[in-house]
Amino acid sequence: MINQRWRERRESYRPAEPIATHLHEVAALDELSAKTFVTTHHYSGTYPAARFRFGLYERGELVGVAVFSHPCNDAVLTGVFPIPATHAVELGRFVLLDRVAGNGESWFVARCFELLRKDVAGIISHADPVARSTADGRVIHPGHVGCIYQATNAVYLGRTKRRTLLVLPDGTVFSERAVQKIRNGERGWKHAAAKLERFGAAPLELGDSRAWLGAWLPQLARPLRHGGNIRYAWAFNRALRRGLVSAGPYPKLRDESQAVAA
Repeated sequence: MINQRWRERRESYRPAEPIATHLHEVAALDELSAKTFVTTHHYSGTYPAARFRFGLYERGELVGVAVFSHPCNDAVLTGVFPIPATHAVELGRFVLLDRVAGNGESWFVARCFELLRKDVAGIISHADPVARSTADGRVIHPGHVGCIYQATNAVYLGRTKRRTLLVLPDGTVFSERAVQKIRNGERGWKHAAAKLERFGAAPLELGDSRAWLGAWLPQLARPLRHGGNIRYAWAFNRALRRGLVSAGPYPKLRDESQAVAA
């Protein structure tokens, strides 16, 4: 088994050697430090709406970050757990540097869960099995099935709905939410439009947003059919655990690759 690692948004892999736990510690992390680390090293270059942030330290140096966030839609949480959305979180970002030992992620996740038990009752996360690359062919996300979640006994809940992604030349996704902000002139439309302008779109004047999108999206974003992310969940009490029904055996990357190719 090999384990995926990151540095400056480039992936690498390590064998599953044991982590020297006596050299490491896990602690709550401030927003700025977490955001800087994630946007520097995670392949997406983006940061979610964080509720809880934890850092993995090796001899006092930050070498990993876990961000537990609130999704855009409460139903992402309440559709899994029959509790108020504020009583659950999503593991929105999880990134370890290439120097961290291969078994570091499961140890890090377990420590984070210990710290979260007093604040939340359930956690969900998603694994994206579909690879993405830049316009020149460099792979920035090779796809994964959530081996770390499987190793920490998460319940496999199946897949999210199929959709078509809009992939920019740098391999990142131009989200449907960004499209809506521009189209409707919602708060944050300038920031969303700047992503397309960075790749050559003309500056957007708010009044012609729909025509602007129609002209520039087809030129700058390529469609990628996505079969849905893989969903996992953990529950911290017996009643919630009983309500989590597995969708079947854990998926394997080989099977996912074949499914995507088909």
